[in-house]
Amino acid sequence: MLVDKKGLFMARFLQITFAAGTSIFLATASLGQSVQQAVDSVIEAAKTAAAEEQLEPVVEIDHARLAAAAGVEMPSSRVALLSDPEINTQLLSSNIRSGLDLPFRVLSFDENGKASAVFTSSEFLKARHGITDTDILGKFDDRLAPVLQAMSESGPRPVQTSALTPDYGIIELASSHGVPETVAKLKEAITAQADTVWFGEVDYAAQAQQLGSELVPAVLLLFGGPAPGGVAMANFPSIGIDAFCQKILVYASPDGGSVVIFNDIAALAVLHYGTSAPPHAALNERLTATFSAAIE
Repeated sequence: MLVDKKGLFMARFLQITFAAGTSIFLATASLGQSVQQAVDSVIEAAKTAAAEEQLEPVVEIDHARLAAAAGVEMPSSRVALLSDPEINTQLLSSNIRSGLDLPFRVLSFDENGKASAVFTSSEFLKARHGITDTDILGKFDDRLAPVLQAMSESGPRPVQTSALTPDYGIIELASSHGVPETVAKLKEAITAQADTVWFGEVDYAAQAQQLGSELVPAVLLLFGGPAPGGVAMANFPSIGIDAFCQKILVYASPDGGSVVIFNDIAALAVLHYGTSAPPHAALNERLTATFSAAIE
């Protein structure tokens, strides 16, 4: 058993569940507080509802426990990414850049001592990526509705969109390499970071092909840094739905090569909280430098 600095005994293992049922266990500390238990309950209810609705699990991340394992304290925050490849494909056909905000995301977090929840709505996709197809936007919301109903005790609310503009908070880089080579170079650079955890990737074009549709090559990379992420989320726990885990979308450029886009953490902190903090800008600089060097 582990003991926290208040002398409380805490559980020794954390399970992080990935797509296709793969799990890893990390030695860590359970936060042991009632709000943590409430956050856990909300996310477990969401996962149960998602399974009943046959939404595919992509990754579920417990930000606070991962941060605690890395020696950083932050409020309870857990995010689940859930996928419907058919809806993904239709949205990506409207704007391939919307893949940065797919698949479905729901997060429960400690907000002033109680479990709250936020989710990404179709309005977010409309405002940030200019998707105006009301049919697919409606399907997006309808598909997620049962999951939100299961989370009703936490009063789930959409991430606010009043300040969103097209391409808000998106950092873009150009790669002269094709998508497979760019993905390989980025993955190598990411996994070389000692404080980083690789969560996986989503090949949107491959999903579309299985459905009999075609998309330009597009792959979403998922990873995170428990310690720097925990510091960045310490006073901003709800940004875990957008900025953590980190997401990079690589898609084929019509001019050749690839386009690499990822989230501006400081901009998303402003979107959620009206302000940002120095760790957000520092992470932006680190990520931009790392990715730029990788794809040279």
